[in-house]
Amino acid sequence: MRFSWIIALTVTAGTSGIIIPEALAAGRGFFEAAPRLENVRTTFNDTQVRGATYYFTVTIPEDAVESLNELIIEQRGGFSDIPFLLDETTAFIGTSRDRQDKIPLANVSQSEDKREITAQFEEPVEPGTTVTLGLKPRRNPRTGGVYLFGVTASPTANSDHDFYMGVGRLQFYERQRRRPFRTFR
Repeated sequence: MRFSWIIALTVTAGTSGIIIPEALAAGRGFFEAAPRLENVRTTFNDTQVRGATYYFTVTIPEDAVESLNELIIEQRGGFSDIPFLLDETTAFIGTSRDRQDKIPLANVSQSEDKREITAQFEEPVEPGTTVTLGLKPRRNPRTGGVYLFGVTASPTANSDHDFYMGVGRLQFYERQRRRPFRTFR
């Protein structure tokens, strides 16, 4: 009795397509090899500075099979929320120090709580490519310290198989302001 139950379960599982990796092969919404968060950096690390850009560099390995459709950046730590200028978001092939071709973005949106930004590429970024997303804050945070950003790669829009690559860390410093010498009477 027990033996026939095992055979029935095996046959049912094999014929109903429970073998997930084969069922979800290329074009079905998941990365076979994990994309990597290579670097996160800012052009200015002083507090309250305007004109900074935060760069998030990601590599999609050649054996990923799926292309990268969108990047999701979520502020996960810090002393205050950082507002961004979404219409100034940029993307390009290469790193922030070695820019190559610009990549057009189809849409850049922000969650209601302002902590998550989704940047969707006009054309998916092919495997074997290093891509950098540049986000422009209105200004750096008022309070110095460590600010953490979770970075997630999505192979298709609204995919259930997004891949969380890890946390990027930016450090902001409060510089001593020069004050005139005070005289005491």
